[in-house]
Amino acid sequence: MRVRDIMSSLVHTVVQTASVESAAQLMAGKAVTALPVVDGDGQLVGMVSESDLLWHRVPMDPTAHVRRIPATDPAERPGMVSEVMSPYPVTTWPDADVAEVAEVMLEKDVRSIPVLDDRALVGIISRRDILRSVVRSDEAIAREVQHRLDEYADSRQLWTVTVDGGIATVTGEYANDTEQAVVTVLARTVPGVAAVRTEASVS
Repeated sequence: MRVRDIMSSLVHTVVQTASVESAAQLMAGKAVTALPVVDGDGQLVGMVSESDLLWHRVPMDPTAHVRRIPATDPAERPGMVSEVMSPYPVTTWPDADVAEVAEVMLEKDVRSIPVLDDRALVGIISRRDILRSVVRSDEAIAREVQHRLDEYADSRQLWTVTVDGGIATVTGEYANDTEQAVVTVLARTVPGVAAVRTEASVS
């Protein structure tokens, strides 16, 4: 399964000169936990997360401490996204393997990764996207694989699809090895497919 199969193509971004408050409002309004940060030309320059925005924003409660805590001067708090964002973010590309992206997320402790195509921001993939793709029912996966293969065959049902534990079995007649390879690739692009088996039907 490739990143392009499950990424979100509608990407909410924030410019690096935006205020921290406006970025927080955008995150809350769009129900996202991180935003790609772009410059004036729309080029990716960083990522800003909920934890970044909370930095120096939540005042301490002096009544909760035995020792007196001096108040934070509001003027010392960062005001622009560029002051709190993480520069040089981890990125991926549309044809990357989702399994490898998941490993990078865990290794780097990030929840969202921007997707670039020749430096252009074309999508974003999150842990939630990956989880949704692996918890789909076998029935839902089978329906989508069948639909894609029927489309490829010009609405003819040349193959029958069954899915068990995320493993898709495609049974039917294959004109040649190339057609069998194409069917395998098409089936593998469906989110939730862990592996593909092709079987020639017995006439």
